[in-house]
Amino acid sequence: MKQRIRIRHMVLSALFLALAYVMPFLTGQIPEIGSMLCPMHIPVLLCGFVCGWPWGAAVGFAAPLLRSMLTGGFPPMFPTAVCMAFELCAYGALAGACYRLLPRKKPFVYAALLIAMLGGRLVWGGAMLICTGVSGSAFGLAAFAAGAFTNALPGIVLQIVLVPLLVMLIERISRSKNEKGR
Repeated sequence: MKQRIRIRHMVLSALFLALAYVMPFLTGQIPEIGSMLCPMHIPVLLCGFVCGWPWGAAVGFAAPLLRSMLTGGFPPMFPTAVCMAFELCAYGALAGACYRLLPRKKPFVYAALLIAMLGGRLVWGGAMLICTGVSGSAFGLAAFAAGAFTNALPGIVLQIVLVPLLVMLIERISRSKNEKGR
C-alpha cells in the first residue's frame, strides 16, 4: 500500500512539474499581466496540498531551475530562477505541511494557503537580498513590496480563488473514489 501511494505521488508530482513548465507559455500570451499571474505557483501549491510537503518542496525547487535551463533563460537563471526555486520550495513545503497539520475543514485550506503564500514570499525576499548582495546590486524594502505583492496582485487573487477550490474538488473526488472502492 505504501509503495502504491509513493508511486501515485511521484506520478502526480511529475504532472505538477509539467504544469509548472507549461503554464507560463499559456499566460505569456497575455503580455500585460501574464507574468503577474504567477503561473508556476499554482501547480507547486497544488502539489504540496495533494502529495505532501516533501513532494511539493521538490517540485517547487526544480520547476523554475528546469524551466530556465530548458527555455534558454526564461526566467533568467540568476537571480530570478534561483530565488524563485527557494520561494516555490517554501510554497510546496508549507502548503503540504500546514495542510497535513491543520484540521481538514474549508477555512483551514485557506489558512494553509495563506501561510504558504506569505512564507514563500518572505523566503523569496531573503533569497533576493542575498543574491543581489552577492551581485553587488541593491534590493530594498520597496523592491520587495513591489515584487512580492504589488506586481503579483493578480496572481495572489488567482491563487486565493483557484487553489482552495481545486484542493476541495480533489478531496471530494478522492473521498468518493475511496467510498466506491470499499
